[in-house]
Amino acid sequence: MDNATAGSMFFLSGFSPVRELQILHAVLFLGIYLAALLGNLLIITLTTKDPHLHSPMYFFLKNLSFLDLCLISITVPKSIENSLMNLNLISFLGCVAQVFFLILLASTEMALLTVMSYDRYVAICHPLRYGTIMSHQACEQMAAYSWVSGGLNAVLHTAATLSVPMCGPHVVHQFFCDIPQLLSLACFYNVREFLVIGLSLLLDIGCFVFIDVSYFHIFSTVLKMHSQEGRSKAFSTCLPHLVVGTLFLSSGSFAYLHPLPKSPSLFDLLVSIFYTVAPPTVNPLIYSLRNKDIQKALRRLQVSWCRPAR
Repeated sequence: MDNATAGSMFFLSGFSPVRELQILHAVLFLGIYLAALLGNLLIITLTTKDPHLHSPMYFFLKNLSFLDLCLISITVPKSIENSLMNLNLISFLGCVAQVFFLILLASTEMALLTVMSYDRYVAICHPLRYGTIMSHQACEQMAAYSWVSGGLNAVLHTAATLSVPMCGPHVVHQFFCDIPQLLSLACFYNVREFLVIGLSLLLDIGCFVFIDVSYFHIFSTVLKMHSQEGRSKAFSTCLPHLVVGTLFLSSGSFAYLHPLPKSPSLFDLLVSIFYTVAPPTVNPLIYSLRNKDIQKALRRLQVSWCRPAR
């Protein structure tokens, strides 16, 4: 990286140059961030403290909540600060950090969603072997592999994207440092980053196919169940997971694959929200409000807090 680029600042165009709309954006993002913060911290607390939730499913759910908490903290607080201060600036090192951690957390989350689909497949299709296959050690190894794969992907993307000098005004038409926007600032065609994007896309498609195959077997098994209650519980657990994974992958793939318009597009900003802001905010609602085990754990936690100390 040349010294001129390394010492520069980037201008994040954000959603609007109008001051009133900037304040509105800051207020909305603050509300969303606090909701995501509360929801994910609640799930982490419940799955840690309640012994009834010490199972592989909730172990992965706790990891997912931690990922979501970090993912939304990478982009939203800085965007709120820029809107309130009316500066919309980010340093080069801040931009590098956003790119690295965004790819790290998003890639790890995709891998973890794949592991969670395998966990549900084993639980529903092979219940008698569930305890053996999904042992505590196996769950820890799967979570560790998810983080390692995300870390390797982040290193490749960050090195390939930011190793090319950038020309012209450093204006990023986003509310955070996004790789497609940074590629448009490169002085020449960045072959390495497009190769990395292609490799990542193949891996993501592989994860998505694995998730689909897992849920095909799950739904086939569920439809054969005689118990209406068992079918309802299985569908309520698995369908939200499938919807979250599909939305996360489709919005991220669209943002990285479609050609950038010559002028800033509000649609691109909205698409980026679907893979950076929406999942951390929606996941706690999907996994807690419709999950009876989480609801029971929350009531037990409330009772323990309200019970007077002896």
